[in-house]
Formats: sequence, structure tokens, C-alpha cells
Amino acid sequence: MKLDDILSIEKWTELEKEINNTFGVCASVFDTDSKKITKFTKWPNRLCPIIQADGKSQSFICAVANLNLGMQARQTKKPVIAECDAGLLKLVVPVFVDDEFLGMLSGCGILLDDSSVETYLITKFTGIDEEEIASLSNDINKMERVEVELLAKYLETRVEGIVEDFINN
Repeated sequence: MKLDDILSIEKWTELEKEINNTFGVCASVFDTDSKKITKFTKWPNRLCPIIQADGKSQSFICAVANLNLGMQARQTKKPVIAECDAGLLKLVVPVFVDDEFLGMLSGCGILLDDSSVETYLITKFTGIDEEEIASLSNDINKMERVEVELLAKYLETRVEGIVEDFINN
């Protein structure tokens, strides 16, 4: 079973757009191999597209966080809230039908209120000057941990609803 068996790609895309518009995070749906299943991407900041455009930084920052947090969510069957190595929020909610793991719904690209961007590390991977990284990061939105936990609960509830609708139809 795959994610598009329980909800069409178009509906997953609508959900990503809704999450992005409502909460200001980069929302994505990933399959069991941590591959994005939709074509929608709307960055919540100016830094993430720079990281994503560079194969090395994307592999060592984004992909690693996605794999590690996805594995935690898969094992615990619960949302995981953490930071990527760039210092940005990464929230992962697993999608299960019964005991079968289908993938995850993710939100990222903002800062927890007590966090900061890891400019040095990003510079090491991208080769972009730390001052430029700092400039690209100066307007990244922040969210308090309690708000992130509410977002995680909201995403978890949405996933549960999608799975329940699939099972009941």
C-alpha cells in the first residue's frame, strides 16, 4: 500500500498548501523511502532554497534530518519534533494504516523560539559566506515550542482523519 492509495496526490498537495498557508512551514509528504510524493514546494524563508539547491548541503542537512526523524516517527508511531543540522524546525508525523508504515507528513523551515540558524555549518557545506547566510536568515519566522506541539497534534489529527476515511470507505 502507498500514500496515494489512501489519498490522491492532488489531495496530499492541497493539504501541503493548507499547512503552508496556515502555519508558515514548508509542508511535505514523503513515502517510505523519504521521497517527496508531490511537486508542491513553498519555502517559508530565503535560506532553505539555497540549502536545497546545493546537493552537498541538501544531502547532509535536509536528507539526514528527514531520514533520522522519519525513522524515529516510524518506530514510535508518534510525531517527532527536532531541528535539522541547520538549526531549523523539522516536524514529522508518521502515516500508518493498521501497522503498515506508508510515509510521513512533515513541516519545516522555521525556528523554534529558543533556536538560531547554524550559519557556520551551513557555510561549511555550501561555501557561502557566513554573513550572507546570516542575511538570508534574518527574517525566518519563529514559533514557540507549545505552538509547534499544537501544530504536531493538528497534523497528527489530519493524518488520523485521512486514514480513518480510507478504512471506512
